[in-house]
Amino acid sequence: MPPPVTAVLDASSRWLPARLGEVEDLLRGSIQGHGELLGNDAGSTLAAGGKRLRPMLVLLCAGEAGGESTVRAAAATELVHMATLVHDDVLDAAPLRRGVATVVATAGRARAIATGDLLLSRAFALLADAGDGRAAALLADASVALARGELAQRQDAFDTTISEQRYLHRCRLKTAKLFACACQLGRDVPTLRDFGSEIGLAFQLLDDVLDVAGPPERTGKARGTDLLDGTVTLPLIEAIAADPELAALDLRALDPAAAEAVCDRIAATGALEKVRARALAMVAAAKRRLEEDGLEPEQGDLLRLVADGVVQRYS
Repeated sequence: MPPPVTAVLDASSRWLPARLGEVEDLLRGSIQGHGELLGNDAGSTLAAGGKRLRPMLVLLCAGEAGGESTVRAAAATELVHMATLVHDDVLDAAPLRRGVATVVATAGRARAIATGDLLLSRAFALLADAGDGRAAALLADASVALARGELAQRQDAFDTTISEQRYLHRCRLKTAKLFACACQLGRDVPTLRDFGSEIGLAFQLLDDVLDVAGPPERTGKARGTDLLDGTVTLPLIEAIAADPELAALDLRALDPAAAEAVCDRIAATGALEKVRARALAMVAAAKRRLEEDGLEPEQGDLLRLVADGVVQRYS
């Protein structure tokens, strides 16, 4: 487990680790019995790990009293997240994810698409088996937002003229919406929904900083992967504002070495510090939101630790 996640688990050792263990068991069980090929491909995606921030948010927002339905909702949220990663890797022809070969790299495009479809279908099967229509509706809404965000990102590919507002709109759809949904699945109140949305947006901004800053041994992928994919992120938008010559970049012509050189130019403008500061402000705003609702003190403290963990992951 990454240190930020470990800090939350240590602070909630009375109940959260056991509940997350139930989520892991449910994830493993969900991908079994669907054929050897799909089972192996889905299993490799699960084994690649992750921070499990989204299921953790479901559990924390529900609190210690959350039962089996909460565990199912947490597992379903992670399955949707895993499905989007597999499908993203197909669209990007990504060779690595978290330093491990992707399904599309090892098994090909067709099997990777099928694997993502399996993970997505199993997410909703978990909720259907429990008859949880409310959770299914929330997760379906978030899944539609993810699809819309991916479509918007594809429409914007290689376009260095997109605005900050357009970029943030994409991030709210592709990342922040599922964070917000995770919180709502735990407890559907505006305060927690907005908390999830804020830290989800900060998470994406910091992830985009890390794509420029690296290093690959930490990120599990090459520096400038977004540039090579034609994905214009806030670091590049900020860098263009400081160095207008960057707007003339032909992202389609970049190779890995050239992408690293562009990363260095982006960093030289001070854009990374600006984006980090924006993300830190979002996290601070998210933590302030927790004071607006009558949360149990421990619950508020644990959610603030999660918010701090988003920052620590990228410090």
